[in-house]
Amino acid sequence: MITQFGDAFLYEAERHAAWGAAQLEALTDFLPDGPWTADLPACVYRQGDLELRVAVLGTYDMTERSWLWGWANPGLRGTPVVALAEQVERFGRARGIDEFTEELLDLSGFPDPRLAAETVAFAGMGVAGAPGYIGVAAGPDTQVYFLPDDAQVPRATVDPITLPRMLTTGAGLIGRSAHRVVTGYFEHHGVPWQGDARQVVAELPGGLRAEVEFDAEGRIAAVRLPALS
Repeated sequence: MITQFGDAFLYEAERHAAWGAAQLEALTDFLPDGPWTADLPACVYRQGDLELRVAVLGTYDMTERSWLWGWANPGLRGTPVVALAEQVERFGRARGIDEFTEELLDLSGFPDPRLAAETVAFAGMGVAGAPGYIGVAAGPDTQVYFLPDDAQVPRATVDPITLPRMLTTGAGLIGRSAHRVVTGYFEHHGVPWQGDARQVVAELPGGLRAEVEFDAEGRIAAVRLPALS
């Protein structure tokens, strides 16, 4: 039983927090309303009138309160639909992150096991570089998590208008290092930055500059865009 996530796992999850939050918003806006179906051998997911290529990241058992990685699922192991999940597993082995390499994660020791499962899905999405994840009920007690693997899904870009909200939202997801959230966001988007524990300055596309300041406790104190004022 896991009662808390390890530091290496949380470091990786937090590195993706801000861009991941923005990407999940973009995916939510893109997906149509409607029931879903999936053809796993064909790696196809359908919702409403939309058809996407997807991968199975994992499943959450609400009765057992456990997460099973797609690459470890006996019915899917070694098939194309779990290729992205296999990528996460390889990443975990290379960096010694147990949460990515244990086939089954017993999350029942967490105060909120369902939230822990969402954190695992979020971190897996980040490692795979996927444009979000889709969590849907696959039965009365099972939630399946898909990763879109399709160019149709819009990729969230650096938006100076929403930047302060995305950075502060990301900083609140894991809550350990806002600095890691900020630098992870800029690195994901290939935005050059420099700074230290008190400030990060990034050169945004279009010649804009973003200045992110941190307080003595490491929290985001201010996000400034001087070129816009």
